[in-house]
Amino acid sequence: MPVRPANGFSYRQFLWANLWTRPVRSALTIVAIALQVFLVLFIVGLSSGVVREWGKRVEGVGADLFVQPPNASIFFAFSKAIMEETLADRLLELPDVAQVAPVLVVNDTAGLSVIYGIDYPSFHRLGRGFEFLAGGPFQAADEVLVDDIRARASGLRVGDRIELLGHTFRVAGIVRHGKGARYFLPLRTAQEIVGAQDHISLIYVRSHGDTEATRTALLTLLPGYTVRSVAEYMTLMNSENLPELQPFVHSIVGIGVAISFLVVLLTMHTLVLERTREIGILKALGASKRGISGLILGETLLLVVLGCGLGLVATYAVRAVLAQTNPTLTVLIDGAWILRAILLAALGATAGALYPAWRAAGFDPVDALAYE
Repeated sequence: MPVRPANGFSYRQFLWANLWTRPVRSALTIVAIALQVFLVLFIVGLSSGVVREWGKRVEGVGADLFVQPPNASIFFAFSKAIMEETLADRLLELPDVAQVAPVLVVNDTAGLSVIYGIDYPSFHRLGRGFEFLAGGPFQAADEVLVDDIRARASGLRVGDRIELLGHTFRVAGIVRHGKGARYFLPLRTAQEIVGAQDHISLIYVRSHGDTEATRTALLTLLPGYTVRSVAEYMTLMNSENLPELQPFVHSIVGIGVAISFLVVLLTMHTLVLERTREIGILKALGASKRGISGLILGETLLLVVLGCGLGLVATYAVRAVLAQTNPTLTVLIDGAWILRAILLAALGATAGALYPAWRAAGFDPVDALAYE
C-alpha cells in the first residue's frame, strides 16, 4: 500500500490493484452505490414524468380553465363527484364562456387507470376534438374510447372487449393520446356505475379569449369553488412544486445516502483492519497522515465513480424497458437530478470513509507492525 509507488507503478494502478484484492466486496460496494443513484434517479424521474405527463394531457383537452368543487385535490384521480351536472349549463350562459364540458373522473383501482366519463359532443368541441386512429365515437352505453398508448400497451383493437370498473365494454374507437385520460366512457354510463347520477367531478371551460376575465366571472358565480387556468395548472405539474411529493422524494434521497454511507463505512473499516500492518510499514517509511487518508479516500472515490456509472446505465436501461413494456409510465431523467444523484453518492460514500481514513492515519507505526 505505498504512498509513492515506484518502478512506473502509478497511483491509479495502485488503486485498481486494491479493488481487485477483494473483488466480491468491491463489487458489492459498487452495486450499493449504484443502487443509491438508481433509486434517486428512477423514483424522482418516475414521479416527475407521471406528473408532467398528466399535466400535458390536461393541457391537450383544449380548455382554458377548469372548475372543481371547494378544496378539491390537484390530482383529478382523487376528485369526488359532488358537483351538480346542471352547473355546466349555468356556466355556458356566461358571456365570457365559449364552451363547457362536464367530466366525471373515475379511478379504476384494478387497472390503475383514470377514466373520464364524458358528454361526447361537448368534450369533442373543447379543442380540436378527438383524432381517431381507428373506429369512431361510442354509439352505445357499453362502448369505450381508448387512447393509442393504452391500446398499444394492452394490445387492444376496435371491437375488442375489455373489463373496466367491473363491467365489460366494447372498444368503439382508438384515439390519439393527450386528451386527459386513457379511457373515455359515456357520462351517463360512468355515473350509473359509480352511483353518481347527475353529478360530476369537474367542468372544463373554454373562454372566448380573455382567460382572466372568464376566471373572474366563474369565481363570482361560484364563490368557494376551485377555478384554475390550464396555464397555472401546468406550472404546478412539477414534482418540485408539489408539496405532497416532497416528503416522498426526500425519503428516497435519504435512504439512498444512508445505503452508500453504511456500505462504504463497513467496507473501508474492514479494509483498514485488514491492512493495519501495511499501514504501519508505510508510516514507518515516512508516509504522512494526509497520504494515508488520501489512499483511503481515493479508493472510495474510485468506487463512487464506478457505482455512479453503473447506476446511470441501470436507470436508462430500465427506462428503455418500460418504454417498450409499459409505455403509460413516463420516466423523466433530468440533468440536474443526475448531478444531484452523483453528488449525493459522493457525499454519502465520503462520509462513510472519513472515520476509517482518520483511524488509519492515526495508527502508531509500532502498534500497527505488531498487529496480528
